[in-house]
Amino acid sequence: MSPIEILKQFNSCYVNIQTIAQNENWLLLIAEKKIDPEAATHLGDVLHYLSEVMGCVEEIVEVKFNQESES
Repeated sequence: MSPIEILKQFNSCYVNIQTIAQNENWLLLIAEKKIDPEAATHLGDVLHYLSEVMGCVEEIVEVKFNQESES
């Protein structure tokens, strides 16, 4: 799997998890305390860490792209 493919997969995961975090049913579960309120914190943490990882992979993709452009 190339760095750009890895980045695309992480981005896809991020979008899917962000969709869940904004989903009305998810928000109701939290508001009605039907699940542990920490779940919202954990989901936010996942989004944060995924974005951090994507930033690291983006650096590799940019370096590789720049190297290929110079060739």
